[in-house]
Amino acid sequence: MSPPRFYLDQPLAAGARFNLPAGPARHAVRALRLTADDAITLFNGQGGEYAARIEHAQKDEVAVRVTGFAGIERESRLRVMLAQGISSGERMDYTLQKAVELGVAAIQPIAARRSVVKLAGERADKRVAHWQGVVTSACEQCGRNRVPTVATPLTLANWLGRHEAGRLLFLSPTAATRLADLPSPAIQDWLIAGPEGGFEADETAALHAAGAVPVRLGPRVLRTETAALAALAAMQTLWGDF
Repeated sequence: MSPPRFYLDQPLAAGARFNLPAGPARHAVRALRLTADDAITLFNGQGGEYAARIEHAQKDEVAVRVTGFAGIERESRLRVMLAQGISSGERMDYTLQKAVELGVAAIQPIAARRSVVKLAGERADKRVAHWQGVVTSACEQCGRNRVPTVATPLTLANWLGRHEAGRLLFLSPTAATRLADLPSPAIQDWLIAGPEGGFEADETAALHAAGAVPVRLGPRVLRTETAALAALAAMQTLWGDF
């Protein structure tokens, strides 16, 4: 089995010795039952990963020594960003977790008209921090050494006025175009998925006005937590590393 992986938001270098932060230390000792001399892998999102060994583990204190660096990258050859209509509770967590496993490069939560969850102020900040934790944990699990960023939620109109350049593809069960009908991406794509119930008519009109291409995923209507993931898997099959 591969050594357990831990994300640390700090500089890393071969030969360094330090204690793991409280969260990773608790996970190492209580969940994984790691002990002295066990191998682990560390990464900080700056690229590559670091081999390390536990020097001692006691209660919630874990001392480690970094033994080497490997410039390993597991990023997708596709650059696909996900603009996801905010869905409720575990649905959003599931979508973000699996999107990271499927290689998504960045995530923009969209506060759509039909989004059940309404976020503002401190509540929005806490939810974004939670989502970023979901994304980081997914990177630990799937082997990615670069951590996608979860942006602050925006309304669709606000996002369309400021988004990073790229082809816009929005998922619609009534679209005539399939992903397989499109050319491979020249640079990068934005994949846009609605919340529960989809986008309102004026939001769909705004997407059309912005030049977004409506795309369908077969004859069946997919749930919000499924649609973007099915599209990402199809894109990886058509143009990526599947």
